[in-house]
Amino acid sequence: MTEKITTVLFDLDGTLLPFDQEEFIHSYFKRLAIKLIPMGFEKDALIKAIWTGMEAMIHNDGTKTNEVAFWEVFEGLLQTKRELLEEVFLDFYQNEFDAVKEVVTGVINHRALIDRLKSKGYQLVLATNPVFPREAVATRLSWVQLSLDDFYYVTTFENSSYCKPSLGYYLDILKAIDKLPEECVMIGNNTLEDMVSGKLGITTGLVTTNLENQNNYDVNEFTHGTLEEVVDKLL
Repeated sequence: MTEKITTVLFDLDGTLLPFDQEEFIHSYFKRLAIKLIPMGFEKDALIKAIWTGMEAMIHNDGTKTNEVAFWEVFEGLLQTKRELLEEVFLDFYQNEFDAVKEVVTGVINHRALIDRLKSKGYQLVLATNPVFPREAVATRLSWVQLSLDDFYYVTTFENSSYCKPSLGYYLDILKAIDKLPEECVMIGNNTLEDMVSGKLGITTGLVTTNLENQNNYDVNEFTHGTLEEVVDKLL
Protein backbone atom coordinates (compact mmCIF):
# COMPACT_ATOMS: atom_id res chain seq x y z
CA MET A 1 0.00 0.00 0.00
CA THR A 2 1.39 3.40 -0.99
CA GLU A 3 1.26 5.98 1.78
CA LYS A 4 -0.20 9.36 0.90
CA ILE A 5 2.12 12.38 1.31
CA THR A 6 0.94 14.26 4.40
CA THR A 7 4.04 16.12 5.53
CA VAL A 8 6.52 18.54 3.96
CA LEU A 9 9.98 19.05 5.46
CA PHE A 10 11.66 22.28 4.40
CA ASP A 11 15.31 23.18 4.76
CA LEU A 12 15.82 26.84 5.70
CA ASP A 13 19.21 28.28 4.66
CA GLY A 14 19.49 28.35 0.88
CA THR A 15 15.99 26.92 0.44
CA LEU A 16 13.30 29.04 2.08
CA LEU A 17 15.96 31.63 2.88
CA PRO A 18 18.18 32.31 -0.15
CA PHE A 19 21.69 33.48 0.65
CA ASP A 20 25.34 32.61 0.15
CA GLN A 21 26.48 30.46 3.09
CA GLU A 22 29.95 32.05 3.30
CA GLU A 23 28.53 35.59 3.35
CA PHE A 24 26.12 34.55 6.08
CA ILE A 25 28.87 33.02 8.27
CA HIS A 26 31.08 36.09 7.81
CA SER A 27 28.33 38.54 8.79
CA TYR A 28 27.16 36.34 11.69
CA PHE A 29 30.63 35.83 13.19
CA LYS A 30 31.51 39.51 12.81
CA ARG A 31 28.47 40.61 14.80
CA LEU A 32 28.80 37.92 17.44
CA ALA A 33 32.44 38.92 17.97
CA ILE A 34 31.43 42.58 18.44
CA LYS A 35 28.96 41.42 21.12
CA LEU A 36 31.36 39.15 23.02
CA ILE A 37 34.80 40.79 22.73
CA PRO A 38 33.90 43.53 25.28
CA MET A 39 33.39 40.70 27.79
CA GLY A 40 37.11 39.98 27.60
CA PHE A 41 37.29 37.32 24.89
CA GLU A 42 39.97 37.39 22.21
CA LYS A 43 38.54 37.41 18.68
CA ASP A 44 40.51 34.52 17.15
CA ALA A 45 39.97 32.30 20.19
CA LEU A 46 36.28 33.16 20.17
CA ILE A 47 35.79 32.30 16.50
CA LYS A 48 37.77 29.08 16.93
CA ALA A 49 35.53 28.12 19.87
CA ILE A 50 32.37 28.77 17.82
CA TRP A 51 33.67 26.71 14.88
CA THR A 52 34.76 23.86 17.16
CA GLY A 53 31.40 23.95 18.92
CA MET A 54 29.69 23.76 15.52
CA GLU A 55 31.85 20.76 14.60
CA ALA A 56 30.86 19.04 17.86
CA MET A 57 27.21 19.43 16.89
CA ILE A 58 27.73 18.27 13.30
CA HIS A 59 29.44 15.09 14.58
CA ASN A 60 27.06 14.52 17.49
CA ASP A 61 26.17 10.84 17.84
CA GLY A 62 22.81 11.16 19.54
CA THR A 63 24.09 10.73 23.11
CA LYS A 64 23.38 14.37 24.08
CA THR A 65 21.55 17.34 22.62
CA ASN A 66 23.40 19.59 20.20
CA GLU A 67 22.99 22.36 22.75
CA VAL A 68 24.98 20.38 25.34
CA ALA A 69 27.55 19.33 22.72
CA PHE A 70 28.13 22.98 21.76
CA TRP A 71 28.40 24.39 25.27
CA GLU A 72 30.74 21.64 26.51
CA VAL A 73 33.26 22.53 23.81
CA PHE A 74 32.71 26.30 24.00
CA GLU A 75 33.12 26.42 27.79
CA GLY A 76 36.22 24.24 27.68
CA LEU A 77 38.04 26.22 24.98
CA LEU A 78 37.29 29.66 26.43
CA GLN A 79 37.54 28.67 30.09
CA THR A 80 34.14 30.19 30.75
CA LYS A 81 30.77 29.12 32.13
CA ARG A 82 27.59 28.67 30.12
CA GLU A 83 25.60 30.48 32.85
CA LEU A 84 27.63 33.65 32.25
CA LEU A 85 26.97 33.72 28.52
CA GLU A 86 23.57 32.16 27.88
CA GLU A 87 21.63 35.40 28.42
CA VAL A 88 24.14 37.31 26.25
CA PHE A 89 23.67 34.83 23.39
CA LEU A 90 19.88 35.00 23.78
CA ASP A 91 19.99 38.80 23.63
CA PHE A 92 22.23 38.64 20.56
CA TYR A 93 19.88 36.33 18.65
CA GLN A 94 16.86 38.46 19.55
CA ASN A 95 18.56 41.75 18.60
CA GLU A 96 21.91 42.19 16.79
CA PHE A 97 21.55 38.95 14.81
CA ASP A 98 18.71 40.52 12.81
CA ALA A 99 21.24 42.73 10.98
CA VAL A 100 22.70 39.60 9.34
CA LYS A 101 19.70 39.72 6.99
CA GLU A 102 21.94 42.00 4.87
CA VAL A 103 23.09 38.77 3.16
CA VAL A 104 19.58 37.95 1.92
CA THR A 105 19.21 38.83 -1.74
CA GLY A 106 16.01 40.72 -2.50
CA VAL A 107 12.72 40.72 -0.64
CA ILE A 108 11.51 37.17 -0.22
CA ASN A 109 7.99 36.35 0.91
CA HIS A 110 6.93 32.72 1.17
CA ARG A 111 3.69 33.53 2.97
CA ALA A 112 1.50 32.51 0.00
CA LEU A 113 3.35 29.23 -0.57
CA ILE A 114 3.20 28.19 3.08
CA ASP A 115 -0.45 29.20 3.45
CA ARG A 116 -1.37 27.28 0.29
CA LEU A 117 0.24 24.07 1.54
CA LYS A 118 -1.37 24.42 4.96
CA SER A 119 -4.79 25.05 3.39
CA LYS A 120 -4.38 21.75 1.51
CA GLY A 121 -3.86 20.00 4.85
CA TYR A 122 -0.11 19.37 4.71
CA GLN A 123 1.79 19.28 7.99
CA LEU A 124 4.91 21.46 7.68
CA VAL A 125 8.25 20.80 9.35
CA LEU A 126 11.22 23.16 9.38
CA ALA A 127 14.13 20.75 8.93
CA THR A 128 16.95 23.25 9.33
CA ASN A 129 20.34 21.93 10.43
CA PRO A 130 20.00 22.23 14.23
CA VAL A 131 23.13 24.19 15.09
CA PHE A 132 21.21 27.27 16.29
CA PRO A 133 18.92 27.94 19.24
CA ARG A 134 15.21 28.48 18.72
CA GLU A 135 15.52 32.29 18.90
CA ALA A 136 18.03 32.34 16.04
CA VAL A 137 15.74 30.21 13.87
CA ALA A 138 12.82 32.55 14.62
CA THR A 139 14.90 35.57 13.58
CA ARG A 140 15.98 33.94 10.30
CA LEU A 141 12.39 32.96 9.50
CA SER A 142 11.28 36.58 9.96
CA TRP A 143 13.57 37.53 7.06
CA VAL A 144 11.17 35.68 4.73
CA GLN A 145 7.99 36.80 6.52
CA LEU A 146 7.51 33.48 8.32
CA SER A 147 7.47 32.43 11.96
CA LEU A 148 7.94 29.33 14.13
CA ASP A 149 4.15 29.08 14.35
CA ASP A 150 3.97 28.28 10.64
CA PHE A 151 5.49 24.86 11.34
CA TYR A 152 4.23 21.86 13.27
CA TYR A 153 7.81 20.98 14.26
CA VAL A 154 11.10 22.89 14.04
CA THR A 155 14.55 21.38 14.60
CA THR A 156 16.81 23.47 16.84
CA PHE A 157 19.93 22.74 18.86
CA GLU A 158 17.76 22.33 21.98
CA ASN A 159 15.62 19.45 20.64
CA SER A 160 18.10 17.65 18.35
CA SER A 161 20.94 15.22 19.00
CA TYR A 162 22.15 14.80 15.42
CA CYS A 163 22.84 17.07 12.46
CA LYS A 164 22.55 16.64 8.72
CA PRO A 165 23.63 14.56 6.88
CA SER A 166 23.17 11.94 9.62
CA LEU A 167 20.18 9.69 9.01
CA GLY A 168 19.67 9.86 12.77
CA TYR A 169 18.60 13.47 12.29
CA TYR A 170 15.76 12.46 9.96
CA LEU A 171 14.79 9.42 12.04
CA ASP A 172 14.42 11.70 15.07
CA ILE A 173 12.12 14.02 13.10
CA LEU A 174 9.97 11.07 11.95
CA LYS A 175 9.71 9.88 15.55
CA ALA A 176 8.85 13.37 16.84
CA ILE A 177 6.06 13.90 14.30
CA ASP A 178 4.95 10.24 14.28
CA LYS A 179 5.16 9.81 10.50
CA LEU A 180 6.43 7.13 8.14
CA PRO A 181 9.13 8.12 5.62
CA GLU A 182 6.70 7.41 2.78
CA GLU A 183 4.35 10.10 4.11
CA CYS A 184 7.04 12.80 3.88
CA VAL A 185 8.72 15.05 1.32
CA MET A 186 12.07 16.74 2.05
CA ILE A 187 12.81 19.91 0.07
CA GLY A 188 16.30 21.39 0.30
CA ASN A 189 19.21 22.86 -1.64
CA ASN A 190 22.03 20.56 -0.52
CA THR A 191 22.64 17.39 -2.54
CA LEU A 192 24.08 15.56 0.49
CA GLU A 193 22.57 17.05 3.64
CA ASP A 194 18.99 17.21 2.36
CA MET A 195 18.86 14.52 -0.34
CA VAL A 196 20.33 11.84 1.98
CA SER A 197 16.84 11.63 3.51
CA GLY A 198 15.84 9.69 0.39
CA LYS A 199 17.76 6.69 1.75
CA LEU A 200 15.02 6.32 4.36
CA GLY A 201 12.25 6.38 1.77
CA ILE A 202 11.43 10.08 2.10
CA THR A 203 10.57 11.69 -1.26
CA THR A 204 13.14 14.40 -2.06
CA GLY A 205 13.16 17.64 -4.03
CA LEU A 206 16.31 19.63 -4.77
CA VAL A 207 16.12 23.43 -4.95
CA THR A 208 18.82 24.54 -7.38
CA THR A 209 18.54 28.33 -6.90
CA ASN A 210 21.21 28.36 -4.16
CA LEU A 211 22.56 24.89 -4.92
CA GLU A 212 25.12 23.36 -2.56
CA ASN A 213 26.70 20.38 -4.28
CA GLN A 214 30.10 19.73 -2.69
CA ASN A 215 29.94 16.08 -3.77
CA ASN A 216 29.27 16.95 -7.43
CA TYR A 217 26.18 14.77 -7.66
CA ASP A 218 24.23 14.77 -10.91
CA VAL A 219 21.24 16.99 -10.06
CA ASN A 220 19.20 15.02 -12.59
CA GLU A 221 19.13 12.21 -10.03
CA PHE A 222 16.63 14.34 -8.12
CA THR A 223 13.40 16.18 -8.81
CA HIS A 224 14.86 19.68 -9.07
CA GLY A 225 14.21 23.32 -9.94
CA THR A 226 13.24 26.50 -8.13
CA LEU A 227 11.43 26.17 -4.79
CA GLU A 228 8.07 26.76 -6.47
CA GLU A 229 8.84 24.30 -9.29
CA VAL A 230 9.86 21.57 -6.84
CA VAL A 231 6.74 22.10 -4.72
CA ASP A 232 4.54 21.94 -7.84
CA LYS A 233 6.25 18.79 -9.14
CA LEU A 234 6.07 16.88 -5.84
CA LEU A 235 2.80 18.13 -4.36
